[in-house]
Amino acid sequence: MIEHSLTVPRTARYYTLGTASGHIKNLWIVCHGYGQLARYFLRHFRVLDDEKTMVVAPEALSRFYLDGFSGRVGATWMTKEDRLSEIEDQAGYLNLLLKEQLRQLPEDVQVTVLGFSQGGATVCRWLATVQPRVHQLILWAASFPEDINFETGKAAFQNLPVAVVYGTQDALITTEALHRKQQLMAQLNITPQVYTFAGGHTLDPEILLMLNE
Repeated sequence: MIEHSLTVPRTARYYTLGTASGHIKNLWIVCHGYGQLARYFLRHFRVLDDEKTMVVAPEALSRFYLDGFSGRVGATWMTKEDRLSEIEDQAGYLNLLLKEQLRQLPEDVQVTVLGFSQGGATVCRWLATVQPRVHQLILWAASFPEDINFETGKAAFQNLPVAVVYGTQDALITTEALHRKQQLMAQLNITPQVYTFAGGHTLDPEILLMLNE
């Protein structure tokens, strides 16, 4: 048995908050977590809807039923199956999306990339693979993936401000996971700003506003 690959067109869905115009100063690309859908995830960013900020929420290309064979649907960025192809597809998708938004916005727009939970690993792989023009990276309840290429990674994250945010009551954030995250960032010469809030595995509006200043 021989495995083959074929590159095919895909329809990628994304949602926006705010309207592209010459007044936009901040562009956010926000990637949801495992089992979420972009339109619901984007609701957490309404606090940023100030006519100067545009938020774009791409949706992962793989969808599935969250419980059984019907009902609520979620999306996932990748699984362990054929992961290298999925990483390459993600990078191409997100880079194309970013270029499409920048084409409609002022040249000096500030670009923030946020990855929540599984979306954090996704955006890290994207930035390390393609190295687009980004001014701030936010990892929210997320970790650097351990399969990052450290040679390209050091170049990609050099001089890029990185913020790490998590809720102090997030059951998915353990002391061991935080320590491992710190080790990986140290290998990439990253010294992040760390923000915490009293909450669980979710987003916090006050910190979002602070990071958009």
